[in-house]
Amino acid sequence: MSIAAPAYLEIIDFIACNNPEAVARFRPSRETQQRLADLLEREKTEGLSADEKAELDRCIELEHILRMAKAKARLILARGI
Repeated sequence: MSIAAPAYLEIIDFIACNNPEAVARFRPSRETQQRLADLLEREKTEGLSADEKAELDRCIELEHILRMAKAKARLILARGI
């Protein structure tokens, strides 16, 4: 994924600007964190099915978008925009 793609940047701006406080505080649920940890561990040790690999790839992409949105939200909060 090229995070510099305009569509991704628009989505990141939308997420971050609408409620920067909530975005900055957001944490995935424990269940989601555990699922991702499990997929990452199994990818290293035993491998994943095609569906699991696709799930992991989507999670990684979403995590990257969320990190970018959190960074933007924190910048907005710091600037008082």
